[in-house]
Amino acid sequence: MVSLKRILTAGLVGISVLVAAPSFIVPALAAKSQVKSMVLSEDQIAAVKRIDAYLNSYQSLRGNFLQTSPRGRSTRGVMNILKPGKLLFEYEAPNPLLIASDGKWLTIKDKVKEKGDQVPLSSTPLRLIVSSKVSILAEAHVVGFEQTEGITTVALADKKGGLKGQIILVFDETKNELQQWIIVDGKGQRTTVQLVDLEKNVKINPKIFNVTINRDQK
Repeated sequence: MVSLKRILTAGLVGISVLVAAPSFIVPALAAKSQVKSMVLSEDQIAAVKRIDAYLNSYQSLRGNFLQTSPRGRSTRGVMNILKPGKLLFEYEAPNPLLIASDGKWLTIKDKVKEKGDQVPLSSTPLRLIVSSKVSILAEAHVVGFEQTEGITTVALADKKGGLKGQIILVFDETKNELQQWIIVDGKGQRTTVQLVDLEKNVKINPKIFNVTINRDQK
């Protein structure tokens, strides 16, 4: 079966959500977080709430992505999100992997070998993207904030202290759209997922998120 440990250490290529496998999916666990939120101005709080409003403005989302791994390798694919909790990343060939969540389990699968592995969605930073109701200030520590030329960049750390590292959201104020997210793992390595051609509230068949893996095949 596809080992999460192998994926995370060798990093499949790709995503920057995987063949460079996704460090952004399962960052290192922290024994106890000592991270605290930075003090935000009223304008900064308003900017964070605009990101909330965007993330809460759709029930479904479809688009293309370009993932760049910590080693600079890139892979493309198609992303589908259906709230609450469902997501699907399908990578272009030759990357054989897909990432899917049925709302409870996040599955990483090799489509060629029909093998894979699963982790609870709640243990990954992706839970923030697919929550039915997002409140960044309630769920995460804001540990970095920058605004320049219409782009707001917010660095977040897990408020519950369960995950080491950060997820960085890059928001285009002009387009009112999430432009990319960056996962920084406990070792400081970055996986970037750039989003393009996004369509909100499109009809998505919920069956596409039900992905099975062969646990018996060696």
